Amino acid sequence: MKAIWNEKIIAESDETIPVEGNRYFPAESVNSEYLRKSDTQTICPWKGTASYYDVVVDGQVNEDAAWYYADPKPAALKIKGHIAFWKGISVLP
Repeated sequence: MKAIWNEKIIAESDETIPVEGNRYFPAESVNSEYLRKSDTQTICPWKGTASYYDVVVDGQVNEDAAWYYADPKPAALKIKGHIAFWKGISVLP
């Protein structure tokens, strides 16, 4: 699987985890040069508190386009250490 935005590969892995229509990439498979920490957080009743990254490519910013659960609830432990994408980031096989 690949996560692509603005013609750049943001993440690439054969070991993504599907959850609720999203693909969670292992953090080590994500090109961290394209991520910038965001202050945004949201709460999922069964996964816990999500923290976000802006995705930045060639000076263009896609705010809060990546998220992760640093300390997921027990039902979501399998996505600990993983990052997912949305907001126009293509996730393709």
